[in-house]
Amino acid sequence: MAHMAQMTGAADGATVPSGFRGAELGWPELHRIPRPPRRLPLLGDVLGANPRTPVQDSMRLARRLGPVFRRKAFGREIVFVWGAEPAADLADESRFAKHVGLGVANLRPVVGDGLFTAYNHEPNWQLAHDILAPGFSRTAMEGYHRAMLDVAARLTDTWDGREKAGVAVDVPGDMTKLTLETIARTGFGHDFGSFERDRPHPFVSAMVGTLSHAQRRNVLPPGAAPLMRRAERRNAADMAYLNRTVDTIVAARRADGALRGHADLLDRMLEVAHPETGERLSAENIRRQVITFLVAGHETTSGALSFALHYLASHPDVLARAQREVDQVWGDTGEPGYEQVAKVRYLRRVLDESLRLWPTAPAFAREALHDTLLCGIHPMRRGAWALVLTAMLHRDPAVWGPDPEAFDPDRFAPKAVRARPAQVFKPFGTGARACIGRQFALHEATLVLGLLVRRYDLHPDPGYRLRVTERLTLLPQGLTLRLSRRSRAARE
Repeated sequence: MAHMAQMTGAADGATVPSGFRGAELGWPELHRIPRPPRRLPLLGDVLGANPRTPVQDSMRLARRLGPVFRRKAFGREIVFVWGAEPAADLADESRFAKHVGLGVANLRPVVGDGLFTAYNHEPNWQLAHDILAPGFSRTAMEGYHRAMLDVAARLTDTWDGREKAGVAVDVPGDMTKLTLETIARTGFGHDFGSFERDRPHPFVSAMVGTLSHAQRRNVLPPGAAPLMRRAERRNAADMAYLNRTVDTIVAARRADGALRGHADLLDRMLEVAHPETGERLSAENIRRQVITFLVAGHETTSGALSFALHYLASHPDVLARAQREVDQVWGDTGEPGYEQVAKVRYLRRVLDESLRLWPTAPAFAREALHDTLLCGIHPMRRGAWALVLTAMLHRDPAVWGPDPEAFDPDRFAPKAVRARPAQVFKPFGTGARACIGRQFALHEATLVLGLLVRRYDLHPDPGYRLRVTERLTLLPQGLTLRLSRRSRAARE
């Protein structure tokens, strides 16, 4: 423990500084952590960097620099972690907790202390979590299943028309419509009418604007706000639109006046008090939670579905195996029941393998609860934090083998899963602050994939090469597929 003697962090009970904390404040031996060569004064490690693809830039550096490395740009230095051992260390809830990193903090002007963006010390996180967690119970999930089927039917109606016309489908665009309608219907009893629109709903445009703006702010130098006046005005308009939309949804439910027996998330927000304290969510916090769920509840799932459809289309053997399983397990039933979704286990492996390669929430941050050592090597002061690069954790060859870039759903066969360490697959984050809606997302995505592969053969554009768009979340860029309806004979 010789390193610990060199730590001069905050004493117990002292307040950790708020706002962005550079690595130099929390890592006493930062010089021992590898960084890119050719660091420029003032600018930092910006040579060869693309401000539109910071995650993929970091992935390239990770391959060169190893499982713990650092990057600096415009005075902001961040420690990145992706190796299985240090990532498992950071998952220790007795020593580390969620850190609201720079990109997530940039969303706080619109969602404040919502579940995803709340700081650990803010009481509304625990209050909202305890009130809303039953909304993701097994019983609640069974109640959402009918609405998921209804929205999926709107998607297949649209795709049937495209297939008959011989027109390719816009996969990310249609998955966004599907997942927005699903969370809006199941969570808040609202219909955006996405499938009746030729263009994205204005809510989606405003959401993309706020996410993209938060991403841009990640890579701009401090003090650049005067250069972004137009972008800041656009972002303020986007946030105002999100607020107005949600206020309308909440006002309509309040005007309805009828208790629904906590049938959805909005009912729980409006009607349920904390079971122990009796405290209720404030009107402002309800707005923040609704925006959080509408944005986070559809943006990441649409990306997961889009990547999975890309891999299914580009791996005909995997698609055929998934189709055989769905045909066998679901049979001729028009609409699979809730219990049947969990039984298409190979299809779930396809989804998991897609999330391994491209976790749509590609990183999460963890901060030290007290002075400690990362892997017994790197001293960290209390409040020091690191960014776990999930997309590279999922590619650690020490865990995933010599060809981690290969798409292989059998990595998630039960025997293979049991043979791996517990903390190496983290598409939904980790610990107490992991995604509250992960089972909702997995059920929805597995159901939709099953319905689509049972109905269609998927044909990729021969010239398409996967390109990934970054707007805090990840999405395949420009992905289109051509469809052909499967015959009854093919399903028998």
